[in-house]
Amino acid sequence: MKISHLGIAVRDLKSAEELFAKLLGDARIHHEEVADQKVRIASFQLGDARVELTEPTSDDSPISRFLEKRGEGIHHLALEVEDVAKELERLKAQGFQLIDEKPRKGSHGMTIAFLHPKSTNGVLIELCETPHHPPTPSSSRGGGV
Repeated sequence: MKISHLGIAVRDLKSAEELFAKLLGDARIHHEEVADQKVRIASFQLGDARVELTEPTSDDSPISRFLEKRGEGIHHLALEVEDVAKELERLKAQGFQLIDEKPRKGSHGMTIAFLHPKSTNGVLIELCETPHHPPTPSSSRGGGV
């Protein structure tokens, strides 16, 4: 298990991206829209982990609700695991409250699931599983994300 990314909820992705670009310097940036989660993302790659700025694309997005209640700031901590489904089973058996009973698709082609913050000292935890496919010549070069 390792840290995959830190999710930060923002109201204005462009403005937040400019701010974090100044802060993080030459970090590689990846842009993506995740339609079923109703968000746009700008991810900054920092070593093995990312800072993920997340802007809602709809008023009924979970990020919109978070922004209404808490304002901009840290939304979740994402942990990379080998098998999200097995981790969900293990954690449920240990008494953790699940938001997602089954894994679903997230950004960067990952399989994801969330644990409820009521069972994790108020921190929303995302479990992430990176797609397992052999590197190709184009993906093994040092290019952008």
